[in-house]
Amino acid sequence: MMKTIRHIGIVVSDLDKALCFYKDMLGLKVVKDTNEPSDFIDTILSLKNTSLRTVKMEAHDGNLIELLYFKSHPEKPKKRGITEIGCSHVAFTVENIDELYNKLTKKGVVFNSSPKISPDGYAKVAFCRDPDGTFIELVEVLKEEK
Repeated sequence: MMKTIRHIGIVVSDLDKALCFYKDMLGLKVVKDTNEPSDFIDTILSLKNTSLRTVKMEAHDGNLIELLYFKSHPEKPKKRGITEIGCSHVAFTVENIDELYNKLTKKGVVFNSSPKISPDGYAKVAFCRDPDGTFIELVEVLKEEK
């Protein structure tokens, strides 16, 4: 039986750009930065001669994101559509979406639209992409659910 969600893993093509986005722009905190042992990673991922660096990042509530940078198996970023099968996006609850939207836009982050209030008035939401094209949903809760 599953106990908790441990983390969300995101493969990145440029770790410096990813850290700038997730740490400097979104405010996640690096809690672990590791070069993973090749024999272990090769076995669990069915790869060969893997060189992998992982960076675990924590949100204020303790939830984790793990950035995975495969030095040995580089792939070019693919622009995924939001409707493709598989993990579609990562969502973060934020304090002030308008302020964050303005900050990120000034730093060159492209959004699908400006923040919009959901039809039920519960939240204000905006979607953007990280440097590799992974969809990021930013949500500001406007009122408590009943």
